[in-house]
Amino acid sequence: MSSQDLSITAKLINGGVAGLVGVTCVFPIDLAKTRLQNQHGKDIYKGMIDCLVKTARAEGFLGMYRGAAVNLTLVTPEKAIKLAANDFFRQLLMEDGMQRNLKMEMLAGCGAGMCQVVVTCPMEMLKIQLQDAGRLAVHRQGSASAPSSSRSYTTRSAPTHKRPSATLIAWELLRTRGLSGLYKGLGATLLRDIPFSIIYFPLFANLNNLGFNERTGKASFAHSFMSGCVAGSIAAVTVTPLDVLKTRIQTLKKGLGEDSYSGITDCARKIWIQEGPSALMKGAGCRALVIAPLFGIAQGVYFIGIGERILKCFE
Repeated sequence: MSSQDLSITAKLINGGVAGLVGVTCVFPIDLAKTRLQNQHGKDIYKGMIDCLVKTARAEGFLGMYRGAAVNLTLVTPEKAIKLAANDFFRQLLMEDGMQRNLKMEMLAGCGAGMCQVVVTCPMEMLKIQLQDAGRLAVHRQGSASAPSSSRSYTTRSAPTHKRPSATLIAWELLRTRGLSGLYKGLGATLLRDIPFSIIYFPLFANLNNLGFNERTGKASFAHSFMSGCVAGSIAAVTVTPLDVLKTRIQTLKKGLGEDSYSGITDCARKIWIQEGPSALMKGAGCRALVIAPLFGIAQGVYFIGIGERILKCFE
């Protein structure tokens, strides 16, 4: 195996390990974010803590990890593609990978964001249905007296009393809509992930460079972790309105009185008119709490070089 192949393999392992560890740590907060973004007003959950407490009471501890299996399965290729693609584009676009060039760094981040949606879009599509199922159950209980014909659903699924599974949802989408069903909201996903990567990667690279150690040739774990946290939280909060649009568009089942959307513009217009501009920032705090440690862990693992150490064991 050549040194270049070894480097790519190590990057893929690093991205995968980081994704698995990060998702396991922060998934309940991500679930709260999805439910807060999907609810209209504050009828069910008043905030992140209230959402987590009510979820734990109604669905148990494991209820807070609804949809985690999808993420744990697909986060390895997703994170690996994102980190490896950014490195690839940085080396391609910059004469010296260590040289600071903001425009080229942003372009590399754009390339990474475009590459990752191949996995991110179907992963988010399935995850959101599973995460939001508990909120819909509570919503239906609260509106049990309403006529069933007034409930709005955008897709047929298994009977409502059955707990949905990623496999059933994926099969139903493929059967009824083809591959495009799994890629519903692709435009909104690109609209979120490309700006995120454009902000995150250059910001992280410059913050991390402040702690560069000439003796070791890289920043310390603590500095890489904090750089990932800071860059991740800033990027996450900045693109929250786009994440709200993506979540609403990708949610297939709607509760009583909740709108369906024909596209990004229609979604943004309806949210702005019916719920006000502040609704576009729903879940911003949750996103910061999810993304900060997620990318802090990712960059920490990446710069420690766990992948390289694992590969050395097989030499």
